[in-house]
Amino acid sequence: MAATKDMTTGAPAKLLFGFSLPLMLGNVFQQFYTIVDTIIVGQGVGMQALASIGAADWLNWLFLWMAAGMTQGFSILFAQHYGGKDEKSLHKSIGNAVILTIGAAVVLTAAGELAASPMLALLKTPEDIVAGSLTYLRVMIGGLTVIMFYNLEAALLRALGDGRSPLTAMVIASCTNIGLDLLFVMGFHLGIAGAAAATLIAQGISCIYCFVVLRRVSFLKLKRQDFAIDISLAKRLLRLGMPVMFQDAIISIGGMVLQSVINGFGVLFVAGFTATNKLYGILETAAISYGYAISTFVAQNKGAGNDKRIKAGMRKGITMAFATSVLISVLMFLWGNDILSLFISSEEVQAEQEVLQIAHHYLMVMSTFLIILYALHTYRSALQGMGDTVIPMVSGMVEFVMRVSAAIFLPRFIGQEGIFYAEILAWSGACVLLVTVYYKKIALVTLT
Repeated sequence: MAATKDMTTGAPAKLLFGFSLPLMLGNVFQQFYTIVDTIIVGQGVGMQALASIGAADWLNWLFLWMAAGMTQGFSILFAQHYGGKDEKSLHKSIGNAVILTIGAAVVLTAAGELAASPMLALLKTPEDIVAGSLTYLRVMIGGLTVIMFYNLEAALLRALGDGRSPLTAMVIASCTNIGLDLLFVMGFHLGIAGAAAATLIAQGISCIYCFVVLRRVSFLKLKRQDFAIDISLAKRLLRLGMPVMFQDAIISIGGMVLQSVINGFGVLFVAGFTATNKLYGILETAAISYGYAISTFVAQNKGAGNDKRIKAGMRKGITMAFATSVLISVLMFLWGNDILSLFISSEEVQAEQEVLQIAHHYLMVMSTFLIILYALHTYRSALQGMGDTVIPMVSGMVEFVMRVSAAIFLPRFIGQEGIFYAEILAWSGACVLLVTVYYKKIALVTLT
């Protein structure tokens, strides 16, 4: 049975850490098999294949994040109903969310398959890697339905305070993905398509596992009428889900503009940038986990009417997030270069050092300012847990403006290195908005 957790009572720090830790480990496993994909493609297929995946990354993430964003928005209502002990409304919300997810999966898959080729052209993807990028996108976007339903199930489990089941799902998926990577890429020589297929199959297995876990939750026995569309409820779900989806889309589009600038610097620069971007997930994984914990904590307590408890929990959450960001930065300064070298094929010695130098420089810049990223996730998640998905969406727009402006103008003044600061400026601009709005809202809570 799922290890559901009521976060409306008990010590906030213990609850947040206990909930975050398995999510963190689960995200590490998820990022681990993403990194294994990169290592196997880089070592087994070559530098050009690595650059092909990198050139497709932001367009791929556009659709993946939109899928995840919508279900994350739905989970806010799940958590509020669970915190308020309203099982009937929880059941109806889940049923309506399932129908909306099916519709969104069909639309996003069709849009992604149609847009893949034109968007790669728009991004000025180098001719020698465009075919590989398109192959990767076709496979990944084709599996969006599986990815959306995994995200919905995982979001529901998190809303109920269960961080352990998503961890188990990711461990199973990680082991499956690594085995299939070796089989498809090294054994069957299926190249980029094999790596993408391995990822989707692994995600499908994690989806099945989460479904089995949810079926065993005693108070989640849905009835046929729970799946009947309730227009008022559907609108409420969409008001929560669509801004998060749009926020993630805007961030991804900004990344695509950034990628178009990077593509103009040549295949070696793309490969180096890609190597560090694969580590980005590891750098960010604890921030995402704390964000999920804070969002669930805030939403459950909002549903229970415990507004003042939210403030106490946030103080603990911010402290943990900041301390973790400093620890990760130190680890990257010490061993980042060694980790990056795993992604780059030793058979291409002439290009290896240049690619590694580019990747390491970018990693050092991100590690220096990592605390800003952790602040961004913490405050954005708190606002979402309160039921405010509009300001986080606006923060995504701020990220877009800052990232695009930096990508376009900084290289003109300081050369290629300017690209490395696009992410930092995007984090900083969004963070200023989120922190300001959060403290205004929490001040009102204190007054009342």
